[in-house]
Amino acid sequence: MAAVYDCRSSFIIHRSSLVLMLLVIDVGNTNTVLGIFQGSELRAHWRLTTNRGQTADEYGLLIRTLFGLEHVEPQQITGIMIASVVPPLNGLLEEMAEKYFKMKAMFLGPGTRTGVPIHYDNPQEVGADRIADAVAAFEKYGGPCIIVDFGTAITFDAISEKGEYLGGVISPGLGIAAEALFARAARLPRVDIREPERVIGTNTVASMQSGLFYGAVGLVDGILDRLFGVLGPGTRAVATGGQAPLIASASKYKLPVDSWLTLDGLRLIYERNQPAASGKETPGKAAKPAARVPASAAPRR
Repeated sequence: MAAVYDCRSSFIIHRSSLVLMLLVIDVGNTNTVLGIFQGSELRAHWRLTTNRGQTADEYGLLIRTLFGLEHVEPQQITGIMIASVVPPLNGLLEEMAEKYFKMKAMFLGPGTRTGVPIHYDNPQEVGADRIADAVAAFEKYGGPCIIVDFGTAITFDAISEKGEYLGGVISPGLGIAAEALFARAARLPRVDIREPERVIGTNTVASMQSGLFYGAVGLVDGILDRLFGVLGPGTRAVATGGQAPLIASASKYKLPVDSWLTLDGLRLIYERNQPAASGKETPGKAAKPAARVPASAAPRR
């Protein structure tokens, strides 16, 4: 029977007596999202600012502090799955996992079984978070499907009816657009990104907020129009990412928001890479409704 020593309470804790969990970490350029899964249930989650200056010890202490708020013991973690688009942090997170959780983290990368064929010219160019999104979206909503991820960039990922990753679209995110206005125009200030009260701004800040918000909405709707036209009737669409709730509801497609889609994908990929995996998965079952292409958007023949 495996046992661990808890120095804080000076007694032996048997791992078999604990509820076992999976820690998943999605490291983005702007935010790092962490989640704890108990089976398929997301028990706790946190969204943090990605800090390239943190050490492995700082990451370890921060994560253990967050665990304490949810009454989770580090000994309950039996696996760590990481998707990272910030390579300089990978070594630190690997060190953190070994030092604070006594295990080797699994990184989503070349050689990881995902169950999703990637039809990209160079599959290694696809961000790990986009692959995780694709795995979860096809598992939960079926295909064909479009994932709109509102992160540092606004990305659109196209999944075929068979669950293949077809490719996608990458466009500037809201934060990038706002910072570009501030940096390149001497008299334009930094502004909060929010839905304006009216489309016609009557001062500089309101005008910038209107442009940023409705510019993003127009970008999303315009690209979705074209993607729906290619993928055809019955295509579903779902939004995720930190700013998804702000923009998705204003889209003419009324995109449903699945805030933890990437974390779900990491859990599924972790499970598919375990020796005990049966290989008898049944992907493509919709967990909840997703936006569908209207018949009028179908390609003309």
